[in-house]
Amino acid sequence: MRVTDCSEWEWDRKSHFCCDISLRADKKADDHSAAASGGDKKKAEKVLTAEEQAVLEQKKKDGEAKKLEAHKKKEAAKKKADEEAAAQKKTADTNAGGAGGKKGGASASAAAGSGGNESGKEKEKETGLGILCKKADDFATWFTQVVVRSEMIDYTDVSGCYVLRPWSYAIWEFIQSWFDVRIKAMGVKNSYFPLFISQRALTTEKNHVEGFAPEVAWVTKSGESDLKEPIAVRPTSETVMYQLYSKWIRSHRDLPLKLNQWNNVVRWEFKKATPFIRSREFLWQEGHTAFATKPEADKEVLEILDLYRGVYEMLALPVIKGKKTELEKFAGGLYTTTVEAFIPAVGRAIQGATSHCLGQNFAKMFDINFEDDKGKPQMVWQNSWGLTTRTVRPPTLHPRSTHGPPPQLLLLQPLLYPVAICLRMLMLCCVVLCCCCDDGMC
Repeated sequence: MRVTDCSEWEWDRKSHFCCDISLRADKKADDHSAAASGGDKKKAEKVLTAEEQAVLEQKKKDGEAKKLEAHKKKEAAKKKADEEAAAQKKTADTNAGGAGGKKGGASASAAAGSGGNESGKEKEKETGLGILCKKADDFATWFTQVVVRSEMIDYTDVSGCYVLRPWSYAIWEFIQSWFDVRIKAMGVKNSYFPLFISQRALTTEKNHVEGFAPEVAWVTKSGESDLKEPIAVRPTSETVMYQLYSKWIRSHRDLPLKLNQWNNVVRWEFKKATPFIRSREFLWQEGHTAFATKPEADKEVLEILDLYRGVYEMLALPVIKGKKTELEKFAGGLYTTTVEAFIPAVGRAIQGATSHCLGQNFAKMFDINFEDDKGKPQMVWQNSWGLTTRTVRPPTLHPRSTHGPPPQLLLLQPLLYPVAICLRMLMLCCVVLCCCCDDGMC
């Protein structure tokens, strides 16, 4: 047996053979590397398993939540069904208690029909269609539903301010045209004065401003800057007009001065706002006239009052002419006449329009003087009169309005029926033409 140099070898205890030391070292390095890679692989497998476990747990939680939600819905539906069944049973028992035999059965059937009607009312509430109460039962709710669902008005995000939709504004234009022609025949001319009134002008007549003080809206800022003096938004135009009347009237030849304006006013009501009855902004006409003598002023007051009655009679709503008490008269005026309408549903009267004799009170405050035909200085006698968009509401206040508007207000009826007939005839002609074409006749 050949003996070799074993200085670079060592005894392998497992195989009982001598091995090269360098080969042994390489083998150990390979073993360590394999062990390391195996550890990393196991670690990666452990991380992946944890992620999968988290996903599975989340899915499990979601499934349990859905099951819980479905269970709750099922319980709620069951509870609602039980309540409805109990209510129906109670109604049937009540009706059956008032009669026996067949009568009790009929009552139960009627109760079932009533339940159907109630469900129909609920449907009406959901869709917003129809009038849900009778005029005699709840006039306020009935009135609001009528003016909103007939598309006469709509609400804005400012309390007490409403939109006059085309249908209601058409009624107002009709009233304007009727009234405007008649006051022009009396010598009244239209004009326009500013919306804003200075604090000094508004407070000139103390009794007048005290009557409107709670309702006056004031402008105090412009952008981010405060105004030096607050400016009032017009509640009525006496004070802004009469300071100019004192400039325009110098002689008896300047009289009578008769001006009217169609405009809007703002009165910041704090009471419950109601469309066409009490709102913070409304449209109106306001006439302001000046005369040399009181009899002339008194005569015009009654003439205008007759015109106001004519407006309401044209709208088929009867009114009563009268005179306001001292507590109710126009602030700063001499006396106030009015036309009042009656609402049978609530048993109350409502103001329709007013015609005021202001006397000489405003003439004193604003120095509205003139020289008469004898050259003597005199003070004028003044009137003011107004009609508002309250007049648009008669179709709903009329005693027969539950069954439909009065014939005077069916302004569009003669037009709508011919249009409907023409459309039907056109549809019939189209059907006949189509049939002829199908038969090969065209």
